[in-house]
Amino acid sequence: MRLAHLLISCLWTLALFIASAVAAAAEPLGREVLEPYIVPPMSLGEQLNDQGVWELLNSGGAHAGYVFETEPMAPLPGFSGASINMLVVLDLDGRFLDVKLISHNEPIFVSGLGEAPFHKFFEQYRGHSISDSLVVGSPYGSGSDGSALVYLDGVTKATASVRIAHESILAAALKVAREKMGGIASGPAAYPNPDYVEDLTWTDLVDQGLVTRTTVSNAAINKEFAGTLWAQDDPEAQADPDGTYLDLWVVDVGPQSIARAVLSPGSYEELQDFMAISDTDEPVLLIEAGRHGLITDDFVRNTSPDLISAEQGGFPIAFRDADIFIQLHPDLPEALHDGTALILRTDRRLGFDPTAEWTLKVKAIREHGVFQPEIGSVTIDTTLSTDERFFSRPEVIKPRPAWLDALSNRSTDLIVLGVFLAALIAVLGLRLNRLAGHRHFTPIRLGILAFMTGFIGWWGQGQLSIATPLAVIRTAAEGGSFAFLLYDPFSLLIWAVTIFGFVLWGRGLFCGWLCPFGALQEFTHHIGRTLRLPQIEPSDAWDDRLKWVKYIVLAGLVALIFTAPARLDKAIEVEPFKTAITTFFIREWYYVAYAVGLLLLSMVLFKGFCRYICPLGAVMAIGGLVRGRDWIARRVECGSPCQLCKVKCDYNAIKKTGEIQYSECFQCLDCVTIHDSADQCVPLILAAKRGRVLQQVAAE
Repeated sequence: MRLAHLLISCLWTLALFIASAVAAAAEPLGREVLEPYIVPPMSLGEQLNDQGVWELLNSGGAHAGYVFETEPMAPLPGFSGASINMLVVLDLDGRFLDVKLISHNEPIFVSGLGEAPFHKFFEQYRGHSISDSLVVGSPYGSGSDGSALVYLDGVTKATASVRIAHESILAAALKVAREKMGGIASGPAAYPNPDYVEDLTWTDLVDQGLVTRTTVSNAAINKEFAGTLWAQDDPEAQADPDGTYLDLWVVDVGPQSIARAVLSPGSYEELQDFMAISDTDEPVLLIEAGRHGLITDDFVRNTSPDLISAEQGGFPIAFRDADIFIQLHPDLPEALHDGTALILRTDRRLGFDPTAEWTLKVKAIREHGVFQPEIGSVTIDTTLSTDERFFSRPEVIKPRPAWLDALSNRSTDLIVLGVFLAALIAVLGLRLNRLAGHRHFTPIRLGILAFMTGFIGWWGQGQLSIATPLAVIRTAAEGGSFAFLLYDPFSLLIWAVTIFGFVLWGRGLFCGWLCPFGALQEFTHHIGRTLRLPQIEPSDAWDDRLKWVKYIVLAGLVALIFTAPARLDKAIEVEPFKTAITTFFIREWYYVAYAVGLLLLSMVLFKGFCRYICPLGAVMAIGGLVRGRDWIARRVECGSPCQLCKVKCDYNAIKKTGEIQYSECFQCLDCVTIHDSADQCVPLILAAKRGRVLQQVAAE
């Protein structure tokens, strides 16, 4: 009880320490750090905001895109609890020019797999657009030809980490697109439906509002310039106030039914040929029957008219001349045939939606003076949209939430794991004593541990680690999201069962049955016994002292979270799990030597790492304080006079009094076997002997 009270006090102290910790917001990096990441001839321009967004300049010094970090805008915590920071370079059309890793503390990449696979993953973004449905494929080879989704290859054994990085990149990129690149669409745009056919005439277009007409009289334009330097600089407007200055007709000719009613057969065919080549452009026909004329003498075909601009949703729309020879349909009024006609085009991928309201702006210009005239202008607005029935919208295939994708990718593994865990819990919960008393219990136990090590450990990469509790503590202290836990559903299921096991058995379920490295130590221990190697058996006093080491290691790791988090990834290497399970012992020699050394130690000191050093074991022991029952049966004779269970317990988890020390019990079931065995349990043997004596006396 004294140990339990002490551990509870430690938990309260830790909770208060966490609650008092203040998270420091990620500060954007400076120019001197970011500039080396930009590949010439591109260069870093000016910083645009306080969240780390910079201009990207081309070789001529013109604005070519945006450069930004992900951490200040989308600080999703990784499995270390710290964010993964990437540098993203986007062009003005929302395409990824580059994505580079700046910093991270992901345990699997720090020294396990190395950073090369992480860097290789980010290279896949180049050339893709933020409007693409990008998803991280399964590490086991998921993908689908012809799918609207664009799959990025994951990194085997590190899929959860790359999913977190991917979500950070998309979140930051879309935020920049919304704030700095308002015209960039984050999804597929509406396009004219080529299968929709409707017999329309010019009169139908006018009556249905598919043609927008804007007229401005000379008097109205005079009023706009009234009181300015240019008030008297249009003699024609002064002489004929009732005359027409602008008579503008605007119609979207992307839909074939509309274009057929507006253009001559020859111009219609030319437009269809143009749209077949440039299938992302939306063409808009402008006809000006007044005296404005739409263009200046300096206008060059296939460029943007300097008198015309547009916007939608508060963002500019880039229109250019389509350079198409225009002949109008004979049914159009004669006045329109005598006017000025232009077909302008804009790229729908840049966010233009022809079915939503947008505004066309026409500039009216006057000049004052002769030799060096001063230019004045006013803007005439026309608001329009085209009916939805002429357009189709591609089905927006939104990638499933990353956690759901991770769940689907590992569905088979999760089913096998679920069946295994359910069976194990059923056996231990309902038939534990029968299992412990089975004459082949040791081979059965070792067989279960072998399957668990192979499937949960090496295949499923489900070795739990102290990295997860530390990440949870760090995230809680910094007020972050715990969503990162969902990216590895395989391990999350093991965590769930482990926590459930705290209530029934304490730490024993995980440490005794679900820890792959613990199983490896048990195997090497049996090898040591087979080889008859001398065993190290610390005295009770030293055993009690050494058992506190794991709590000291845990406290040190927690302290590093708040004092030196950059060193945490190296400190976590006190666990050999990454070496022995995650990387199959393929690492730097000193990590391999450490892991192998611990396994060799287990040949002479039974599971020495688990009992004395493992910080995760300390977490399990603390979690086991919620245990609701003493599941190992005891007799009054246990401890006094019988000490057999204590002597046989390789974990030294039984006190001299016979009381089970559940914080150190690994659920090996040896004491359960002894307790239920009429051939081993001393009280049962003595009781049987007394029974025989009484029978003899009665018989005499």
